[in-house]
Amino acid sequence: MVATTPRFAAAVACLIAGSDAFAPSLVGRTLNSFRGPAAGRPLFAEGSDGPKDGTTITSARKEIGYDASTGRFFETDIDPEDCIPDNEYCVIDQDSGAPVRLTLEEKERIFLDALQSYYISGRQLLNDADFDRLKEDLAWSGSKMVKMNRQETKYLAAVQAYLKGTPILSDAEFDQLKAQLKEEGSTFASSKEPKCYIDTGICTVTYQQDKFRNNLLYLPVGAILGIVWLALGFELIEPIIRINPIILAALGAPLIYNGSISITESFIFPNNKIVYGPCPVCETETRVYFGDILGVEGFGDVATVKCTKCKSEINVQRKSLRASTLPKND
Repeated sequence: MVATTPRFAAAVACLIAGSDAFAPSLVGRTLNSFRGPAAGRPLFAEGSDGPKDGTTITSARKEIGYDASTGRFFETDIDPEDCIPDNEYCVIDQDSGAPVRLTLEEKERIFLDALQSYYISGRQLLNDADFDRLKEDLAWSGSKMVKMNRQETKYLAAVQAYLKGTPILSDAEFDQLKAQLKEEGSTFASSKEPKCYIDTGICTVTYQQDKFRNNLLYLPVGAILGIVWLALGFELIEPIIRINPIILAALGAPLIYNGSISITESFIFPNNKIVYGPCPVCETETRVYFGDILGVEGFGDVATVKCTKCKSEINVQRKSLRASTLPKND
């Protein structure tokens, strides 16, 4: 019994190794299972539930169509300027009825106008679906316009509450909040692009301070004081000790700086402030000087100027830098 057991086990092992029932051929079946359709054979067989001839699929800014004769998909030619309403915010051309693609700046302008119109005047320029689509489009485009901080939200809420007759901020708090947003460059507190109101005919825009030209007002006095300082330095100090002119100018820089500011603001250009911005009507660049010149009285809190191109009268406020035209007569 002991002698026959190893022989019996060896015989069983040989039978198992040579039997096709226990060792199926995986090579042929595996290759056939991963083998694609024959060359030139349609992707979808006739009579199947595959796509019909001429079927198109739109994705982003590309469109693919299906050709039943070859069983293949191909890209159709879509103009890059065409707008796809399913993927981005578009406006409809009133003449042709075709969707028109907008630039990022144009979309941001529409978004800002819609917010300001809703919070300030209570008018809804866009319905909820269009507004959500525009906001989503701007978010995917990386626009910072859709990300309002706490101060901007507080500002819009304060404007809306004031127009309803239930102010939530005092005048001083509102002015401080608006000034803070302007310093931060917020687009909600200042509008650098002109806009007009149809009901009143008034066009408004927010000007900016021209710091470069404002600083040039101090240059004449500063240059004169610098020359006088160097001349006195060479006349008085040079006989005693020889000093490099650069070091001498650096020593006198604080005196020259403070002296130029004091003399300019006290005698030559008192209360000076230069602002610039586009005309609210024709967008021609306009500059306004606030303050006096050598004792001659100039503009104070409000400046009234005429546009050099369209001849419209523009009122510019010194404190808020808000420029507006006069209402049109009916």
